[in-house]
Amino acid sequence: MAAGGSTQQSLRRAIGALKDSTKVGLAKVNSGYKALDIAIVKATNHDEVLAKEKHIRTIFGALSSSTPRADVAYCIQALAKRLAKTQNWAVALKTLIVMHRAMREIDSTFREEFINYSQNRALMLNLSHFKDDSGPNAWNYSAWVRTYALYLEEHLECFRLLKYDIQTYHSRTRELDTPDLLEQLPALQQLLFRLLACQPEGAAVYNKLIQYALSILAGECVKLYGAITNGILNLVDKYFEMQKHDAVRALEIYQKAGNQAEKLSEFFEICRGLDFGRVQFVKIEQPPATFMTAMEEYVKDTPCTLACQPITYPTNDVKVNLKKNAIREDNRVSDQKQDFDVEEILDPSLTSPEPPRSDQIEAAAKLQVTELLDLDELIQEASELDEKMLLELRFLHLKIHQILQMD
Repeated sequence: MAAGGSTQQSLRRAIGALKDSTKVGLAKVNSGYKALDIAIVKATNHDEVLAKEKHIRTIFGALSSSTPRADVAYCIQALAKRLAKTQNWAVALKTLIVMHRAMREIDSTFREEFINYSQNRALMLNLSHFKDDSGPNAWNYSAWVRTYALYLEEHLECFRLLKYDIQTYHSRTRELDTPDLLEQLPALQQLLFRLLACQPEGAAVYNKLIQYALSILAGECVKLYGAITNGILNLVDKYFEMQKHDAVRALEIYQKAGNQAEKLSEFFEICRGLDFGRVQFVKIEQPPATFMTAMEEYVKDTPCTLACQPITYPTNDVKVNLKKNAIREDNRVSDQKQDFDVEEILDPSLTSPEPPRSDQIEAAAKLQVTELLDLDELIQEASELDEKMLLELRFLHLKIHQILQMD
């Protein structure tokens, strides 16, 4: 059986090599984009090894912003055709890697062209039915390829919604206003969900091509997590001033961030085991439970109007009217009740809402917002921003404490 399986694998490799050489020969004779078509075939051939960089650079040259748009469209179409027609996991994965690297290394005009092409000609990254049934390992690799394609599709959708590259501007979420924050954070969390689903299993863990693609994902994950972290800190800063419906959505986002932090730790552990060189991974810590409790109580106790509605006490005119009404009412009752001090009715302790319990204030005072998410190891520049971030978080902590005391 083992000898038969080896013979079958050798035969498949020979057939794959023959297909590649045939395509190269046809490109030399018939193609108007001869150099590009040859580079695409050689960069995405059936060999289960990484493509040569010179072929990838030829493809990227055809996708640059200085290239005529018709040539860019032809290149995207050629890659899409290569992906759609293959039933080999190595060809599919190497094509996706070329597309992924192009998204990262070429300017945003490529992504815009890519999005337009995908929208006009159905979803080119939809590989939900892709399967290489040449063997058990090929099935396993095919499953990872499908998951990888879903991430890239979500990556394009996130770019379409945000209108900027989260890998380049991962700190922008710190400055968003509430409507944009509540719109963009769920999109980033969905992208992180797709990325975490790319955690390899079985034979895929040890495959060199998959490990290479996973190293790209690991690098993106660090900055994606940084963008979500900045957005969460911004969310916390605005939370106690939100209207109730916004506060409910913000709480859901905050809770999801906590759930994803645990899964992200598992993902990073796998990546550390694979030793991806210069990728600097993040130390993940769960948000403090005390702060989560304070946010939940705030949503429950907040009316449907403004989140921080000021408490109004009776004015002097209102007090006078209340006193006159109370005196009229006293004339109808006994002499003992006529001596009742109307000022007691106006005692602020009776008319004002019950102040926060001392244990709640103490818990709020001890909130360590700096423990929300550990940014010390996020990126190499983090050490230069620690002092500024610490001051911002201390101010945020003081603001939250003051708001809770007001309520």
